[in-house]
Amino acid sequence: MKINFLLSFAFLLFTGFTGIAQHDLSFKISGAPEHKNSFKPDGRIFLYFSESEGLEPRFDAGTGKGSYVFARNIENWSGGEAILVTGKDEWVKTGDWALNNVPEGEYYIQAVWRQNGDKESRINVPGNLYSDPVKVNVNGSQQVSLVLSNLIPERKLAEHDLVKMVDMKSEILSTWWKKPMNLKASVLLPSGYASNPNKRYPVRFNVAGFGGRYDRVNGLINNEDFRTWWTSAEAPQVITVFLDGEGPFGDSYQLDSENSGPFGEALIKELIPAIDKQYRTTGAESRYVDGCSTGGWVSLALQLFYPETFTKTYSYSPDAVSFKRMQLINIYEDENAFYNKHGYLRPSKRDIYGEPEFSIKKEVYSENVEGYSNSYVTSGGQWGAWNAVYGPKGEDGLPKPIFDPITGKIDKEVAGHWKKYDLLEYVKANWAELGPKIQGKVYVWMGDMDNYYLNNSLRDFDTYLKSTTNPTSDAEIEFTAMKGHCVNYSHRVVLEKIAEELKEK
Repeated sequence: MKINFLLSFAFLLFTGFTGIAQHDLSFKISGAPEHKNSFKPDGRIFLYFSESEGLEPRFDAGTGKGSYVFARNIENWSGGEAILVTGKDEWVKTGDWALNNVPEGEYYIQAVWRQNGDKESRINVPGNLYSDPVKVNVNGSQQVSLVLSNLIPERKLAEHDLVKMVDMKSEILSTWWKKPMNLKASVLLPSGYASNPNKRYPVRFNVAGFGGRYDRVNGLINNEDFRTWWTSAEAPQVITVFLDGEGPFGDSYQLDSENSGPFGEALIKELIPAIDKQYRTTGAESRYVDGCSTGGWVSLALQLFYPETFTKTYSYSPDAVSFKRMQLINIYEDENAFYNKHGYLRPSKRDIYGEPEFSIKKEVYSENVEGYSNSYVTSGGQWGAWNAVYGPKGEDGLPKPIFDPITGKIDKEVAGHWKKYDLLEYVKANWAELGPKIQGKVYVWMGDMDNYYLNNSLRDFDTYLKSTTNPTSDAEIEFTAMKGHCVNYSHRVVLEKIAEELKEK
């Protein structure tokens, strides 16, 4: 009797006092008739839960407050006939939360049918289908109907005389992957380009934030304020090339990789020469590279790895430039990515006052759900992309994980492979030859309360360059107090910096 009472009391603690309840959820999911010709029979169904009313759950990715994501692979489904999936089915889940024991409450629930995994690495991309969000009070037994009524359309560039598309077959990538692979980019021409047919122009290569695509030029040319400025006499006469971030395992980071392939070689030997040939650029004489976040890291890495290709980098809030401070992880010495030496969960994001928003563990667990192999390794997300670019290939042909997707235990052998992409270690090892080649070519900005703790590694980078190198580096590394991630970055700011640089030449 005493044992039964204790067991009952423990159950109440788990299911009642903590707000965790056992539900009996089921979902009736069907494809809309108007998309039957677009439907593919094999794919992965996602269920996104979010307490947020503003952002569609599929953009929350399971990291926001009160958000969860569940997924499972499905084969031979026509889409026209509804399928019934339940909380009792085997789902890949967000952390410890199963579909039938999410906390009671009101959620916006949305289904996504990922059916183009062979074409693109992310979830919310052309060709995939999704339902409208449905508001559900999760409490007990209930069935929710979700119709995949929306098809994500193919990308297209805005129609404007100054916007051009580049889409070329990459022989380098096609040979490596043993299938046709194209390089894509968009070009924004300066306002005077057509009226000055004999003039050559400086060229700026812009690298997107994580996963950004070539069509982001649309956001600029469709912005009335930017368009008015860009077509005015005061705007810099600079060609901008918007590089494409898509890679086989998420963002390619525009570098050669054992998993993603020779994207760096393809950029330097194929895309850049094609741009120089097709458009009237001044070439390496005035060729700039910039970006923020992922783009900040890539633009700095390109300047370091290809110092004679680029005139200067403008890098903002770059990803970790030293893997001793990979956010809050020391991948070389720490045992676990999820927990620090004190046993506390490591946060992945904070506000500028230090308040954590979500943990690395929750972030990775959400990517585990989005990965077709049930691991962040194939998620196309941030950790999946880092892992693919920096790490070795595993015996299964997929990128070998830097840490266990469930426990977070770090693989020290894989960490050793990452070292070749550690920018601080690279600079230290190559300074005698590299240093003179990058003098006057490096500008980096960072908020001292970066939301992803990226200021920590840049401090180490800055200290080395300014106190250890011989000759001392003249890199301009600027920190701004109480500023977060990328807040000082804009296309106009960078273009105006380039214009000032050109005046001084």
